[in-house]
This record gives sequence, structure tokens and C-alpha cells, in this order.
Amino acid sequence: MVSIAKEEAIQYGVESVELPGVLVSILGEVPDETLEFLLKQGLRTLAEMTPEEFMKFKGIGKEKAVRLAAAFELARRLARLMPENKPKITSPENAAALVMEEMRYLDREHFFAILLNTKNQVIARETISIGTLNFSVVHPRELFKAAIRRSADGIILVHNHPSGDPTPSRGDTEVTKRLIEVGNVIGINVLDHLVIGDNKFVSLKTKGLL
Repeated sequence: MVSIAKEEAIQYGVESVELPGVLVSILGEVPDETLEFLLKQGLRTLAEMTPEEFMKFKGIGKEKAVRLAAAFELARRLARLMPENKPKITSPENAAALVMEEMRYLDREHFFAILLNTKNQVIARETISIGTLNFSVVHPRELFKAAIRRSADGIILVHNHPSGDPTPSRGDTEVTKRLIEVGNVIGINVLDHLVIGDNKFVSLKTKGLL
């Protein structure tokens, strides 16, 4: 697999290599179960691991562990050198534009939070919950834990309707009002709630439902 990944990188560019190939290009040959476990962790978790933690996996010795940790450290240093790209939210339209293509085709309800700083610039987009075909459970604890962790000043709630119809339900309105109340208590403003349909959306604030 290592030689195949290297050939793909040379012929088509490193960006064309799938994640398993990228990992083995850095590590060299490792047992399949080790590679599978690393992939299950996700990049964010791997980026936070130490060489000592990598060495606990079968087939990863000191050299490979340091090599992998160093690759993530290079990525972090590059990120610090690059200018921050924090889009500013000035209307429901540009907030919806951030998530429309990602959310419009989802076949289950997903509840996202767009987290903003004091200048209404986007800090992050967090997935708060994933529900069934037509129901997403939102716990205030999970929402505000994410906001506090990111030091957010404001939140725009976003969820999709898999039916493609963004008409807010009574439950959507009730949940939003409850989250606004919790936000007021802890000092984080819930600014709006967008319901995403198929290339269309509804702002509960614009509709006067909040």
C-alpha cells in the first residue's frame, strides 16, 4: 500500500491520495488493524496525540510515532502562519449560505450551531446532535458546552428538514425559545434559528417567531 500511495502522490499530487494512503506514506507499513484504528479516531483526535500514545499501537515504534506527531505539528505551525478566515455574519442569508450545500441533502435531521465572536465573525460550526428522519434532540448542555469551549459570544442555531420544506414546526419554535432563555442566563446570545430545506431556508427571527 505504501508504494501505491507514493506513486499516486508523484503522478497525481499528494492531495489526490486518500487518508489511509497519506497515513501509510508517513508511517510506512503498519498492521491493518492499527491503520483501521487510527482512521476511526479522526484527524482531530490524532492531531492531539503524543508520540508516547502512538507507540501503544501495534507496529508503531519510536521513529514512526515521532514522524506522525511531527507531521501534525507542521500542520499546526502552518495554520498559525496563515491569515485567519473568519466570515462575518451580517444577515440570515449569508449564515444560511455557510451550511446550505452541506445540509440540504441530509436524510436525517442535523442540528448545528454557528458560533460567533463579539464582531459576529464565525469561530466554528459545531454539530450538536443528529436525529432521525424528522426529529433531532437538542440538549442545552451540549449546545452551550460547545459555545463555552470556543469562547463564543453568540450562536446561530441551524437544523435541516429532510423533507426539503423549511417551514418551522411548533417544536422548533419552542426549543428555540428554551435555548434563548438558557443563553440569557449564562450570557451567550442565541441570535437566530435557521431551518434549512432544499435550497431554501426560514429564519425564525425574520418570521417573528422568537
